[in-house]
Amino acid sequence: MNDEVGDIRPSQLIHTFGVGALMDLPRFSAMVMGLQDWDESRCHEVVEERLLAGLQRRFGPQVTRLLHPPVVHDDEDIPGVMRPGIPVAAFPRWMRCTVCNRIGILGEGSFEFRRHPKRPEESQMIHVGCGRKGNPAVPLRFIIACRDGHLSDFPWKEYVHGAASSCSGMMRLTEMEGTGDAGDLWVRCECGKTRNLAQAFERDAFQWPCPGHHPHLRLTSSSPCEHPARTMLIGASGAWFGQTISALSIPRAGDRLDLVVAQHWDRLQRVTSLEVCRFAVDPRDMPAFLGCSAEEVWQAIERKRSRDATQEPEPDDLRITEWNVLTGTEPAVSNEDFRMVTLPPPEGFEAWFERTVVLERLREVRALFGFTRIESNSDFADVIPPEDDRTTPITRGSPRWFPAVEVRGEGIFLQLREDAVAAWEARDEVTELNARFRFGHREFRSRLNMNELDKGYLGVRYVLLHSLSHALMRQLILDCGYSGASIRERLYCTPHTGNRQAMCGILLYTSASDSEGTLGGLAHLGKPATLGGHVRQALESAQLCASDPLCSEHLPDSRSLHGACCHACLFAPETSCERGNRYLDRAVLAQTFAADGLSFFV
Repeated sequence: MNDEVGDIRPSQLIHTFGVGALMDLPRFSAMVMGLQDWDESRCHEVVEERLLAGLQRRFGPQVTRLLHPPVVHDDEDIPGVMRPGIPVAAFPRWMRCTVCNRIGILGEGSFEFRRHPKRPEESQMIHVGCGRKGNPAVPLRFIIACRDGHLSDFPWKEYVHGAASSCSGMMRLTEMEGTGDAGDLWVRCECGKTRNLAQAFERDAFQWPCPGHHPHLRLTSSSPCEHPARTMLIGASGAWFGQTISALSIPRAGDRLDLVVAQHWDRLQRVTSLEVCRFAVDPRDMPAFLGCSAEEVWQAIERKRSRDATQEPEPDDLRITEWNVLTGTEPAVSNEDFRMVTLPPPEGFEAWFERTVVLERLREVRALFGFTRIESNSDFADVIPPEDDRTTPITRGSPRWFPAVEVRGEGIFLQLREDAVAAWEARDEVTELNARFRFGHREFRSRLNMNELDKGYLGVRYVLLHSLSHALMRQLILDCGYSGASIRERLYCTPHTGNRQAMCGILLYTSASDSEGTLGGLAHLGKPATLGGHVRQALESAQLCASDPLCSEHLPDSRSLHGACCHACLFAPETSCERGNRYLDRAVLAQTFAADGLSFFV
C-alpha cells in the first residue's frame, strides 16, 4: 500500500505480526510484505556478531546485517510527506459490503481503498456505487493455507458452485442468525447456487488443492501444491508461527577502548582509514571516545578486525558461549550491556544448586528468519534448523539481511549441580518418566509428519529445568514488581555425552526496548537468603493444584506433551515460555497425589 494505515511496535514485527502474517486492522486486514519490499535505508543496523554468524552458517555469507525495523519519530510527522514504515498489502482480497452483502474481489472495480486524511487507522474499503457515497466494506475472514506456508484467498466462486466455474453472477454473503457461527453464513450466487459455510471446515465436504501462492513474496505457482489446503479464519492461531533466534550480548575480553569500539561497531565498521576515523570519533558526535586520540581508536578498530578474522567460529548452539561465561569457564567483561555478579546458591539448597548469577544488565537481540503455517516446528530447540520444507522464506532469493530487535533488562541465572542431576536421572522412576516423555515426543513429531522422530528431545533433565523455571517464575512475580508475561525463560540444557558439553541451568530475565532497560526488581531477588525462600515456597506450591487430582494424574502424550501441570499450577504466558508449555511435570519438583519418588529435591 502507498498509504499509512496504522502503527505497530517494532517487537511485534518479530513475534506477532512478522513478514507473511495477517494484521487484523480495525477496518480491514493487511499482510506484511517480504523483505524485498522494505526500504533498508530507513532501518538502522543492530550489531550482534554471534547471532549474525549463526545466521550466516544457515543462510550463507551473503547475510551481512541485522536491521531494526524503521521507527517513526514525532518530528517526522510532516503533512503530505510519506513517513517510513513497513509495506503491507490488503489481504484477503475478497470484500463484503456491510449494507447490500455483495462480495467481490479487489481490482474488479466494485471495491476501493479510501484513506482518512487525519486518522490513518480509520481508513477503510468502500463498496463503490452502493449508496450515494459508497458504503463501508469489510474483508471476508475466510482464507486457505497449507503446511508448506502457502496462503491464498478462499475460492468463493468454486465453493458455491461445487467446482471450477465460469459463472459471472453476483454473489452475496448473508447471515441467518446473529451468532457469528459459520453454520449461520450462506453464500449465494445469482445463478441460484447456494451453500452453507460450515461445510468449508469439513474436510470430507470441501477439499481444494492448495494453489501454492506466497502473497507476501508476490509469488504465484503455475501448479498446485502437493499438500491439501485447509480453511482458516484470519485470526486463527495457526495462520502464522514466527521462527526466531536470539542471543545475549557477551562482551569479549580486552581493554576499555576495545570494549567501547565493540559497543559502537555498527558505526565504526564503516571506517576505512585514519582520516575517516578522525571525523567519525569527533567528541561532539561520539562522546564515548572523549580523551582518546583518533590514532588510538583506529588501532583498536584494526585490532577488532584482526580478531574477527582469526577467532574460532561460534558453536552451532549459541548458548554454549553464554553458558561458559555465566558459569565462570570463560572470563566475563562488564560493560553497559552486560554486568553480572556471582553469588552463592540459594540458601538451604546448596546440595542441588552450584551457584547463582545475578545479571544486573543484559542485552538480548532476537531476529526473525522465517515462519510456518498450520504447524510450528520451533518448539524443540532455539537454534536455526537446517533446510526444512516447513520454513517459509521471508524474502525472494537469498537473504542479505534479517529484521531484528534488541532489548535490555536484568535476570537471575541458576546453575544446578551436575552430579545431583546425574544421580537423579539414574533413578528407576525417573528413567520410566523419561521413556514416557520420549514416547510422547516421538508420537507428537509423527503426528505432524516430521522426520527423525527423536530429533529435538533433550531428555528428562529438560523437564526438570523447565518445570523449575515455571514454578520460580510464578513465585518471583509476586515480589519483583513485573507482570507474569514480562518475564522470560532461557534454558541451558544438554546431557554429558561424548565430547558434548553438559549444561543444566536456567535464566529468568525481564527486558524492555528502552535503552535504560528495566528497574532492577528481579535482580534484587537473587540474594541467597531471599532466593532460597522463594525456591522453598515454589516447591511447596508445586505439591498441590486447584485441579487435583485430575492434574496430577495426567501423563504426557502426543497431544499435550506434559505431565502433571495445567493453567492453575505451572503453565506460563506464551511470551514467557520457550516451548509452548510442553515438557512440564511438577512431580519432578515435589510429591503429588499420583506420583512419588520423582522429586529432584529430596
